Amino acid sequence: MALKSDYLLIDVSNSYAKLAFASRRRVAAPVRVATGELSSNVVARFLRQRQVRKVVVSSVVPAKNSVISKAAQKKAPVLWLDWKLKLGVGIDYPRPQSIGADRLANAAAVAELYGVPAIVVDFGTAVTFDIVSERRTYVGGVIAPGLEAMTNFLYQRTALLPRLSLKEPRRAVGKSTIEAMLSGAVFGYRGLLREILGRIKSEQFPRRKVCVVATGGYARLIAGRLSEIGVIRPHLTLEGLRIVANLNG
Repeated sequence: MALKSDYLLIDVSNSYAKLAFASRRRVAAPVRVATGELSSNVVARFLRQRQVRKVVVSSVVPAKNSVISKAAQKKAPVLWLDWKLKLGVGIDYPRPQSIGADRLANAAAVAELYGVPAIVVDFGTAVTFDIVSERRTYVGGVIAPGLEAMTNFLYQRTALLPRLSLKEPRRAVGKSTIEAMLSGAVFGYRGLLREILGRIKSEQFPRRKVCVVATGGYARLIAGRLSEIGVIRPHLTLEGLRIVANLNG
């Protein structure tokens, strides 16, 4: 008899898709697949492992949506996360349909798991900052280039700079090209985060304590040594999908 789960959660971002089974209360360890390799066969293989009540998806890559629909067709209904669903947070934003599904999932998760007001910093292809007010309302955010995008750009656009493997630098002043690039990438990126978080706090929460949660690929490397970050939750977006699925029957 097939194992059962409440949900198969799928978070499709520009670089990677994460897939994880979940109950109403807990998300299992996710599997990461390069977005370019996400196919109906990959999704179908997951759906053969377990019987699920619902497939729950946040996608910022519309070209991959039909792949998921096709695989789920006869197995389970698909819940596509968007601004029209019950999210557990309100939306105070001029064009709510333009907010990425992953950002809505992050807002839903941070409000439910950590309370408000809150800021989510998500390290993906871009780094996004999403703000949930003390009224439990999504009020907007910031989008900056992702860490890998910045370092890859240097590698692609310069004749002599190498491709970087990102890790903690030993010192600020590099004694080699690699060390100098690492210092610029990691310390520079922390500076970018501090500046943006400082401005968000002074604009939105001048006299309020605000919870800052980091998630995504480079959260541990960059945010682990930033006092401004309160919590690192690597799979916050998937938690948001689970929470939204619970709210929408």
